[in-house]
Amino acid sequence: MAKPNPQFQARKADHPIEELFLKRWSPRAMSGEALSEEELLTLFEAARWAPSTYNEQEWRFLYARRDTPQWQQFFGLLMEANQAWCSRAAVLVLVLARKTFARNGQANPVHLFDAGSSWENLALQATSMGLVAHGMAGFDYDKARSTLKVAEHFAVAAMFALGRPGNVADLPAPMREYEKLTERRPAKESIFEGAFPADQNW
Repeated sequence: MAKPNPQFQARKADHPIEELFLKRWSPRAMSGEALSEEELLTLFEAARWAPSTYNEQEWRFLYARRDTPQWQQFFGLLMEANQAWCSRAAVLVLVLARKTFARNGQANPVHLFDAGSSWENLALQATSMGLVAHGMAGFDYDKARSTLKVAEHFAVAAMFALGRPGNVADLPAPMREYEKLTERRPAKESIFEGAFPADQNW
């Protein structure tokens, strides 16, 4: 289980929710220690149970553990700023989403929505285990497709890093200030009953 962190006490929900949602965040500091096979499979098991349209389960995950032949292929996809902290990750993962229905080959308009649901399941499971799960858009999407030979009927959706919590002092100096919990705008600012509001800044 995750160790108590006094930072979490500063996060307060406006309405009753499970504490796990407040504890989930995206740190960059990782220790470089490996994850066990059982831990990794537990994380992907959580992703497995996400909801999906017609039970298509559109998500797929390609991954590489550090200190393996595959690691450099995945690490080389990252932007330099992400390489700076991902060098201590235990696992790098590429998220794919099948763009067409397996049952009839027609376009699936919610493939990314469903893949995102599976990622959130995994991220919450990581939080419950005291692990780091940090999603990223900062990588070369085209290079990921070509380097990892991703089939055209799959979208390259995102990447994420997995690992054990590390020391903030090990991060590059400019990144240390970002290693803190963030807040969210009130839920009422993200919802509107009825048609799109007249305020175009919504």
